[in-house]
Amino acid sequence: MENILGIVNGIVWGPITIVLLVGTGVLMTLLVRAIQIRKFRYAWQLISGKFDNPDDPGEITHFQALSAALSATIGTGNIAGVGTAVAMGGPGAVFWMWVTAVFGMALKYCECLLSLKYRHIHADGSVSAGPMYYLEHGLGQKWLGMMFAFFAAVASFGIGNMVQANSVAEPLQTAFGIPKLATGLVIGVLVFSVIVGGIKRIGQVASALVPFMAIFYILGAAIVILRNFEAVPAAFALIFNDAFSGSAASGGFAGAAVAQAIRMGVARGVFSNEAGLGSAPIAHGAAQTEEPVREGLVAMLGPFIDTIVICTMTALVIVLTGSYSSGLSGADLTARAFNMGMPVLGGYVVTFGIVVFAFSTAISWSYYGDRSVEYLFGPTMITPYRILYCLILPVGAAVELNTVWTISDIFNALMAWPNLIGLLFLSGVVLRSTREYFSDPARVYPAGSK
Repeated sequence: MENILGIVNGIVWGPITIVLLVGTGVLMTLLVRAIQIRKFRYAWQLISGKFDNPDDPGEITHFQALSAALSATIGTGNIAGVGTAVAMGGPGAVFWMWVTAVFGMALKYCECLLSLKYRHIHADGSVSAGPMYYLEHGLGQKWLGMMFAFFAAVASFGIGNMVQANSVAEPLQTAFGIPKLATGLVIGVLVFSVIVGGIKRIGQVASALVPFMAIFYILGAAIVILRNFEAVPAAFALIFNDAFSGSAASGGFAGAAVAQAIRMGVARGVFSNEAGLGSAPIAHGAAQTEEPVREGLVAMLGPFIDTIVICTMTALVIVLTGSYSSGLSGADLTARAFNMGMPVLGGYVVTFGIVVFAFSTAISWSYYGDRSVEYLFGPTMITPYRILYCLILPVGAAVELNTVWTISDIFNALMAWPNLIGLLFLSGVVLRSTREYFSDPARVYPAGSK
């Protein structure tokens, strides 16, 4: 079974998916004339609350929506994912993560704009949004919406649930001897106490947790980088050189071809920031705004924060300490790098980072799952889904998850296919909406804005 799943995973994350993801990102970047660069500063103004209108429909602010989406993406991918990419693809994989992030910003802009445009607002003011709604109401293909919702619901139990619980339990048992099952039970209770309040409570918790956890981890990485500051130019030179020439074998490192660097960089980059997968539009769709373009601009900051900033910090720690040639991979490689760069304390930074990142990911992915389940089976299934979601967390914490990781990777890739089809065929809607918004100064800078 593991061999079969490995073959399937190799196919769904193979060249076709990677070319489709990056190619769609390039196309969207051209269509919206590199909006991720042109309107970068304006996007930051939007999350400051400068143009928020409390009377607009929606459940959470721009900042809370970005925080909820980031809490799902800033996770094990930033720690274990980067370690895996560098170990298997060499330092050059980092460059391809950057490329994926830049074009991923355009993907996030487009998919979250469409999510706002085609979202469904219920009579009580609650919101249901995501690719399933723009695939059904924008593209007129409900079967594609149902496919996406099914893939997302299944993925939520893997990448959003069991994998995250295990990622918390493993380091806590190693560092402090805490039994995995005990950790899983505590996580289950804590997650339920948050998700029972829906996206409003998730947004409130995420907006408090995400800035704290990101700053904590960045400061830890910054200390290691500053201690090796004179080697930073050489580290960047190594990343750029290896991106196009491949890595020579050294120490326990087997070396990597350019193709492997590209594959690992793109795959881990997408795994980290989820651009093009269609998950983030579910959270951003709940934003309190009548302007889809605004939420698209806010959403495009996600890959920048997640990959350009946080993943780069992790990668620099690994490269600067030379630990990428240690023969380790994943979170073990990142932990070794931090320990080498900051003895004693470094390991605790990684442990605490994984615990908080994984917990926040579990919270937000539950929302992605419950919106998908609601789309497939109706609102009566939301509460049973949430209960089941929390009951499975202790299971994920206690068992070995190699197969679950593989299945999660497969369904993550499968989510991207219907979503990218929607983006390609609805690109005209994105282009028209963008032009209309920026051609009206009163919409860009509304009168009376703070």
